Amino acid sequence: MNTSSPRATSREFDSAHFRQALSQFATGVTVITTRLADGSFRGLTASSFNSVSLNPPLVLWSLGTGANSLPIFSGNSHYVINVLSADQAHLAKLFSTRTEDPFGTVEYELSRTGQPILKGCTAWFECHNRSRYPEGDHVIFVGEVEHCEFAGNAPLVFHGGQFKGLLK
Repeated sequence: MNTSSPRATSREFDSAHFRQALSQFATGVTVITTRLADGSFRGLTASSFNSVSLNPPLVLWSLGTGANSLPIFSGNSHYVINVLSADQAHLAKLFSTRTEDPFGTVEYELSRTGQPILKGCTAWFECHNRSRYPEGDHVIFVGEVEHCEFAGNAPLVFHGGQFKGLLK
């Protein structure tokens, strides 16, 4: 089934206005983590997480095509989507910068496949890297959830260009 359509927007489309409109939609905040072949870890902050299917259990997230970590996440078989709690804005900021090794300053444990799970998250999803789809200036990753857990903490959200914790 072909689901693509011809380009819908005009050439005069205002990208800055579009970005401002998108900022009015509150999103959850995640840190996607993975383990490299040499045993080191990588992670990045993403607010593009969403559920896709219950059967099979699928979720998605996206990453910009210019991101340095794109080859890492495209090539690895597994990753963990860590849903941040309301008090973890510092982790969202830490993993959104290009620091040498944020894992040297955060608490984590290892998943069944050896991926880092950040401690204190409200939920996490260990995923098999099922498929990737280039769309526009991003790649959409679809992960098949192999294991998940949740603590039920109040989540961290991103709205209007700011991190905010929801009350529980």
